[in-house]
Amino acid sequence: MLEPVIGLEIHIQLKTKTKMFCGCASQEAAAPNVNVCPICMGHPGTLPVVNEEAIRAGVRMGLALGCSITSPSKFDRKHYFYPDLPKGYQISQYDQPIAAKGSLSVEIPGKDAVRDVATISIERAHLEEDAAKNLHSEDGKTFVDYNRAGTPLLETVTGPDFKSPQEAKIFLQELRLIARTLGISDADMEKGHLRCDANISLRKLDDDGNVVGAKFNPKTEVKNLNSFRHVERALAYEIQRQTELWNAGTPPAATTTRGWDDAKQRTVEQRVKEAEGDYRYFPEPDLPPLVLAELADELRPKLPELPAKRRARFVEEYSLKADDARQLVDDPALADFAERVFSEMHAWLQSVPELDGAEEATWEKERARIGKLVSSWILTKLLGALAERGDDVRIMKTDPENFAELMTLLATGKLNAAGGMTVLAEMLESGADPSHVMEDKRLGRMEDAGQIAEAVDRVLENFPAEVARYKGGEKQLLQFLIGMVMKETEGAADAKETRNMLLVKLEA
Repeated sequence: MLEPVIGLEIHIQLKTKTKMFCGCASQEAAAPNVNVCPICMGHPGTLPVVNEEAIRAGVRMGLALGCSITSPSKFDRKHYFYPDLPKGYQISQYDQPIAAKGSLSVEIPGKDAVRDVATISIERAHLEEDAAKNLHSEDGKTFVDYNRAGTPLLETVTGPDFKSPQEAKIFLQELRLIARTLGISDADMEKGHLRCDANISLRKLDDDGNVVGAKFNPKTEVKNLNSFRHVERALAYEIQRQTELWNAGTPPAATTTRGWDDAKQRTVEQRVKEAEGDYRYFPEPDLPPLVLAELADELRPKLPELPAKRRARFVEEYSLKADDARQLVDDPALADFAERVFSEMHAWLQSVPELDGAEEATWEKERARIGKLVSSWILTKLLGALAERGDDVRIMKTDPENFAELMTLLATGKLNAAGGMTVLAEMLESGADPSHVMEDKRLGRMEDAGQIAEAVDRVLENFPAEVARYKGGEKQLLQFLIGMVMKETEGAADAKETRNMLLVKLEA
């Protein structure tokens, strides 16, 4: 039996105003080679200066991953020659990275919705500068855009702990979410803010699951994977390709580098990978060591609540389903919005006279009802409406307090679901107060039984054929008639009272 051995190297582009060692802007530029200077272009006689914002970001990520912060930490020169490296070396970190020896646990979906926990070791996280970007033309020419050269990167290296492509993908998604929660990067793979190199080899196991032969064999590194789907597919392809080599008696004998061809759904060999000695690391002479112990102590208590803890708290405090909590927390801005809505709803529940002095079981039942209502409306109605408008929770006109007011109107039955959607649309359009919209559009629940009775009579008069069929035994037509009454009253009639009135008249 063959077992995959997978490790990841993840580069996260830090969201700093300037580059890692100079004052050039690190944001994307409209034209090539405008965010450059003698320092990031590697001109002789120039001296680098460390970006403090990048240091703080690296320490925060290290703490979030449970790492020890190295103090002192230092920078090193990593030598290789390529057009995208203007100095002929990259300033990186070798033996004293900013953070080391941590771990991150992720939940892996299993059968029957059961989730297993995989704990992945973090060997190190180190800071370095990015290379430039090569642009290849159709006539075979290569151009170099140095705008990206010198942009701060945080490279996180995992242990060889992944057992499947799915685990690797889920880990990457969680790491991206942590970076966004910390606010250190947008971590958008499609824009190159997060890039992944995946290392994979196979090893033999006996029937008891013990390793037979070498614990680690020559690995294949699949470079620059820029989407979660590519990571999963490239690893799955490599497992299949290397399995065939093992079965043929010719397992990989050297460490190689390959790229992913998404059009052909396969990896393509690029070169034999360099060893550490080929890079000729030595300490960067122009940068002093970083003493980070005090900075780590300062930043540790200021870390925000991390995604895993927030998901668990949402389930516990707001009686949410685990999947609903996961969807809310997957976007930090959406989670913040939901948090404020839940807080408003909790305050409202405490003011409900019927719940004053109620037993704990009654409280829990009502809290679960409100949790289900709010999460359902946020994840389906609100996000659906925003998607249709091309809008986003970060910039929409309605705020958590108004949305909570809408939820209160729905929870108390003063507004039904159809009316709620009309109110929500107006809230997103103008930022209006939901109660005002309900009153202006006369969407509130119809309290007058006489008005409902009149609407019922009109429907029975307008649909004689359906009434006759109902009396002839087609009892399912009751729902149709209820729907017609709701349409007649523009959704304002109470559905339960409407049903009772219809039954009285139809069964008379």
